[in-house]
Amino acid sequence: MIIVSSCLAGMKVRYNGTDCLNPGIQHLLDNQQAVAICPELMGGFSTPREPAEIIGGNGRDVLEGQARVIDRTDNDVTAMYIKGAYAALEQVRSLSATLVVLKENSPSCGSSMIYNGEFAGVKVPGEGVTSALLRMHGIEVISEEQLAARLQELGADEPAKPAE
Repeated sequence: MIIVSSCLAGMKVRYNGTDCLNPGIQHLLDNQQAVAICPELMGGFSTPREPAEIIGGNGRDVLEGQARVIDRTDNDVTAMYIKGAYAALEQVRSLSATLVVLKENSPSCGSSMIYNGEFAGVKVPGEGVTSALLRMHGIEVISEEQLAARLQELGADEPAKPAE
């Protein structure tokens, strides 16, 4: 089983009430090969919500108490991000998931890039809170950008490319 970010599955759960539908993920869901989750909603957030960024480090630093997650109005939302990460971990374990595909750049889900904490649209190498926690527990986490290559490695059925 594969776990995927709900926003990538077409659910309007992003901070601004939009989605980031990914055809490859939609294909996995349509074929019952994936289950969608949103760690931020699992942490108690609603949609829409203020955007948030990690201040002073990355997701692992947040989990170790060395960095915080702050929203654009300067509210400390660290506890909700940590709560959502642990809820996601439990879901992954309960489904015996072998792969987790999370939305890149998110303070929760980013697997290789996150925003720099200045709310200026600048991305830096790093991982979000949920990605960090899952990896700390030996779970493979990739971004939607790595999905096609990973499915090919697994020999999984890939969706047809849309006509241009």
